Amino acid sequence: MTSPVFFKASAKTSPSFANPQLRREAGAAFSAADYDAIRPGYPTDIASLVTREHAPATVADGGAGTGQLSAVLAAAGHQVYAFDPSAGMAQFLHQKLGVPTWQASAEATGLADQSVDCLSYAQAWHWFDIAAASREADRVLAPGGRLLLVWNTLDVSRPEILRLARIMHSGDIQPAGFFPTVGAPWQLADTLRTTMVQKLTVDGVHELMHSRSYWQRANQRMRNRLTGNLNWYLLDFWEKSRTDTITLPYRTDAFVYERS
Repeated sequence: MTSPVFFKASAKTSPSFANPQLRREAGAAFSAADYDAIRPGYPTDIASLVTREHAPATVADGGAGTGQLSAVLAAAGHQVYAFDPSAGMAQFLHQKLGVPTWQASAEATGLADQSVDCLSYAQAWHWFDIAAASREADRVLAPGGRLLLVWNTLDVSRPEILRLARIMHSGDIQPAGFFPTVGAPWQLADTLRTTMVQKLTVDGVHELMHSRSYWQRANQRMRNRLTGNLNWYLLDFWEKSRTDTITLPYRTDAFVYERS
C-alpha cells in the first residue's frame, strides 16, 4: 500500500472559528453514543481538587458531555449537577448517571447566583468564549468556590503518537506544560499533572477517531481517506493485527482557579 502524505502538525492549542455559529455547529457534531463508548475517563485524584478541605461539595459539571468527569465526582461523594450545550449529550448523561442535567452553555449556565461550590469543565473550556465563561463562573460560584478545568491529552512527546494524533485529527492536543487562558477575577491556585493509558484494539482506535468532531462533520470521501490512512498506519506501518492491543499514553492536566 502506498504511504499517505501527512501535513505539518498544527501549532494551535484550541479550536478557532470564524463566528459563534460555526463554533456551536462544530460542538453539536459530536455523537453522544460514540463519545461515551470510547473516550477515556479521568483519574480519581481529580475529585480531591473540588474544595480545599477535600470535603463533599456541590459541583456543577459544565460541558459535561456524557459524564466522564461527572461520574468521577459523584463517586467521590460530591453532589453533582451537569449541563451541556448539546441536548443529546445532556439527555444521554442523565440516563446514564441519573444526576440533574440540563442544556446550557458555559456563558449562560442557568445556575442561580452563588449556588455551587465548584464549577468544573473537562475537555471543554477551549470551546468557549473565555471572558464570558469566566464572568459566569464568578456569578454562580459561592464565596471561596473553585473553577476546575481538566484535559486528557494524547502524549504526543512520542513521535509515533504524534503521527497517530495527526492521522485521527485529534484537535484537542494541548502542549506539555500548558496553562489555559482564564479571565478575571480568577487566579491559578493549584495544578495536578498526571498520566494514564488507554488500551484499545485497532477497531477501538478507529472508534476513537470516529468520536472526533472532525470525523462527525466530514463527508464520506474524507471519511474513506481517514479510514485508509489509519489502517495503513496501524496494520501496515505498525504491523498490528485487528485483535492486537494498542496502548495509548495520555497526560491529564487539571487546574484549580480561585478568585483573586
